[in-house]
Amino acid sequence: MVDNDQGILDGPSMGPEDGNPPDSIVILIHGYGANGQDLIGLASQWQALLPQTIFLAPNAPEPCPGAPGGFQWFPLTTLSKEERQEGTYGIAPLLNDYIDRCLKKFNLSEDHLALVGFSQGTMLSLHVGLRRKKQIAGILGYSGLLTAPERLMNEMETKPPVLLFHGDRDPVIPCQAMFEAVGALEAAGLKVEKHLSPNTAHNIAPDAHRKGGIFLATVLA
Repeated sequence: MVDNDQGILDGPSMGPEDGNPPDSIVILIHGYGANGQDLIGLASQWQALLPQTIFLAPNAPEPCPGAPGGFQWFPLTTLSKEERQEGTYGIAPLLNDYIDRCLKKFNLSEDHLALVGFSQGTMLSLHVGLRRKKQIAGILGYSGLLTAPERLMNEMETKPPVLLFHGDRDPVIPCQAMFEAVGALEAAGLKVEKHLSPNTAHNIAPDAHRKGGIFLATVLA
């Protein structure tokens, strides 16, 4: 589903159900070792709120070692800050190109686009979404973190609304990462909402799913 030779991302999609051209786009960016199919299920319940939205869930460009059928946006071998930063900056142009292609294909502008990320996908959503020249409608992030917060002030181009969720028992990315991201984003002048899901590990709780859909419907209205 991914043409690595041409650097083109592809993956599952959903909507609009009536077959008409979409009036907005939600791009779902999966986490490390997962794939687009892992997140496209979120769209099934969000369609009632966003019936004219097309949901796109591209697979990352690299197969993930040790995860059959899974992909990675960049390797996570050392789990170091330097590795995350190098990986995020390295893959950002490919995701930006994908976004440009989607907007052109559906003849929509950035204010009709929202990014949704999970874990590694949240890192990319925040990084790319805040650095695009034209402001997108919003960024919804689950169980992730903000890469290179010290560089944000100098590199940020726009200030879309942001909503972040995190499980209070996340063993992969501790919930403290959400509070650190919120602090850096607010310091940069962004409007940020946060929600800590109780008794939740590294996944999306039902309340986070529901509230995330309301956020998307609001910013894409």
